[in-house]
Amino acid sequence: MAKVAFIGLGVMGYPMAGHLKAKGGHDLTVYNRTLTKAEGWVAQHGGNHAPTPAEAARDADFVFTCVGNDDDLRQVTTGKDGVLATMKPGAILIDNTTASAEVAREIAEIAGAKSIGFIDAPVSGGQAGAENGVLTVMCGGAAETFEKARPVIDCYARMVGLMGPVGAGQLTKMVNQICIAGLVQGLAEGIHFGKKAGLDIEKVVDVISKGAAGSWQMENRHKTMNRGEYEFGFAVDWMRKDLDIVLSEARRNGATLPVTALVDQFYGEVQKLGGQRWDTSSLLARLQAK
Repeated sequence: MAKVAFIGLGVMGYPMAGHLKAKGGHDLTVYNRTLTKAEGWVAQHGGNHAPTPAEAARDADFVFTCVGNDDDLRQVTTGKDGVLATMKPGAILIDNTTASAEVAREIAEIAGAKSIGFIDAPVSGGQAGAENGVLTVMCGGAAETFEKARPVIDCYARMVGLMGPVGAGQLTKMVNQICIAGLVQGLAEGIHFGKKAGLDIEKVVDVISKGAAGSWQMENRHKTMNRGEYEFGFAVDWMRKDLDIVLSEARRNGATLPVTALVDQFYGEVQKLGGQRWDTSSLLARLQAK
């Protein structure tokens, strides 16, 4: 059992912190910007909540962060009441935020100067993966630090991999989002075409999902897409945030991502339809609106 702090109890962080408590048996202190969320978590899982990230992280062996974006991450780590103000030497900071590789390296450098380990560890698997404790975790950092952190990360993960030095976890998550963007657009177009052609979409997917066209997106999203329901996963606003990170990194490293850039524009159209909080499969709504 370790002393653990968890910062950020959103859609993903709330159940992830729960698994650290329930599966790992760790001594948890949580922090959330909205106090009622932290109080609710403690009422459900036990442990403690703190008034600031710094207080939550005091004396912790492992500190997890799972917040919205680069600026949020800086605020809860290097800010006035950030976790690095109180973390002890030898402790490890594990960041589950989907953020830029640049901010991961920035925070790792500050942490390293305090003899604190750092792992950038963005996750994939969505809300359902977080709730069921079966996330895929893509890590960047030193091998020794990773090996110390891995047994704790395992509490909410099905797959945990060290992808390289600090920043490699975030870069791998970018590859993940590039692939998802193209898959969802292809699935949306396929369903749209099938409907226009008068086909029974359930029958079509039942056949093609067993072949080369099959994917997680097809298996898990085609039914809700066919019914025009878009309340079952990662929000469009957050996907656009992730794709902005991807496209910014591509401009730095010279990668050419025409499909990703186009799908990002399509998500912009979905937002204009009022779909900011719809899930990413709502690309189909854009096609049906035309």
